[in-house]
Amino acid sequence: MLESIAAAPPDPILGLTEAFQKDARSEKINLTIGVYRDDTGQTPVLDCVKQAEQRLLAGETTKGYLGIDGLADFKRLATNLTLSELVSHDRVAAAQTPGGTGALKVAADFLAKSARGARIWCSTPTWPNHTAIFEAAGLQPQAYPYLGADRRSLDLTAMLDTVEREGRAGDFICLHACCHNPTGVDPTTEQWAEIAELTAQRGMLPVVDFAYHGFGDGLVEDRLGLAELVAQHEELLICSSYSKNFGLYGERVGALLAVCPSAQAASNVASCVKQVVRSNYSSPPRHGGAIVACVLADESLKALWERELAQMRGRIHSMRRRFVESMKETGCETDFSFLLDQRGMFSFSGLSPMQVDWLRNEKGVYIVGSGRINVAGITLENLDTLAAAISEALAS
Repeated sequence: MLESIAAAPPDPILGLTEAFQKDARSEKINLTIGVYRDDTGQTPVLDCVKQAEQRLLAGETTKGYLGIDGLADFKRLATNLTLSELVSHDRVAAAQTPGGTGALKVAADFLAKSARGARIWCSTPTWPNHTAIFEAAGLQPQAYPYLGADRRSLDLTAMLDTVEREGRAGDFICLHACCHNPTGVDPTTEQWAEIAELTAQRGMLPVVDFAYHGFGDGLVEDRLGLAELVAQHEELLICSSYSKNFGLYGERVGALLAVCPSAQAASNVASCVKQVVRSNYSSPPRHGGAIVACVLADESLKALWERELAQMRGRIHSMRRRFVESMKETGCETDFSFLLDQRGMFSFSGLSPMQVDWLRNEKGVYIVGSGRINVAGITLENLDTLAAAISEALAS
C-alpha cells in the first residue's frame, strides 16, 4: 500500500524556505515565513523569556504531564490578557494548545463534532492553512471577499453583501482579530462594529484567529475588533498564539478560548474540548506555557515583555516606512505608500507571480507567490538590495 502513495506537494511557504536554505547566493533574502527577525536577521530570545526560564529552572520539580487542558495559571492569565474586562471569565472555556495552529485544529474538530458538515467562511485571501485545517476536520470552507480590486484596501461592502446574502444561521466565520494574514489590511473599529452586528444578525459564530496580538498598534488597540464582536455575540471562539508576541515559535504555545452564553455552557464546552484534545495530542507541552504564565504573573517581567513587544512592533513599522522611502529613491514608478496603512508582519506588495518568480530566480529574493512579504524580514543591511531588485522587477 505505502509503495503506491504519491508524494504530496511541498507546502507553498515552508517549501520556499527549504529552497532558500539550499540557495548558495550570499545576498539572498527571505521574506516568506512568518517569523519575526531583528536588525541582524535573527529571531531573538526575549530577555523576559530568559529571566522566566531561569526562575522556572531554579524551581522546577517535575517533568510530568500537564492536564488535558494545560496549566491552570496559563489559562487564567491568557484569558485575562485576551479578554480582561470584555466578558465574565466564568463564561470562558480555556485550553492551552500547541501554538495557534493547535488552537485552530482543536476548534475545528470541536465545531465539526458539534455541527457535522457545517460551513465556515474564510476571507479571500486568508492564511492557506485555515482552509486545510477546516477541511481536514470535516467543515465546508466558503469564501467571502476581503480585498478590493486594488488589492490594497478592505472591500467592506462586498464582504458584508456576501455575508448578508449567503450567510445563514449555524454557519461559522473565520476572522483575523488584527494584522490580517496575508494582507496586513485590517478593518477600522467602525467597520468591526458593522461586521459584528451583521454576523450576529445572521446567527453566525465567529472563529477569531488572534495570532499577532501586540504586533499591530498595541495590546489594547489590537483587541478593539474583538471587543466589538464580544459586544454583539454571546458566543465565539478565539484562537491565540504566543509564538510571535513572546518569540516562542519553537515552544508551541497557544490557547483556545470559547466565550459561552453562561458558566454552565462554558463548563460543558470545556469538557467537550478536553475530549477533542485527548484523542489528538493528549496534553500540551509544559515549558512554553509555563514561560508565558511566569511572565504575565510577575509585574516586572510583564512590564519588560511589554517594552520588548513594543520594540518589535516599532521595528516592523520602521521597516515599512524605510522600505517605502527606499522604493521612492530607486525612481520606481509604483507608489508603495499604501503599505503604511497596513499592520503586522505581512503586506501584499502588489507583485505578480511572474515578478515573484523573477526575483527568486534572478536575485535570490524569496517572496510568496501571492506577492505577500514578511516586513520583519527586511533589515537595514538588505534594504537597498531588496529595493533595487524589486524596482528592476517592476521595470522589466
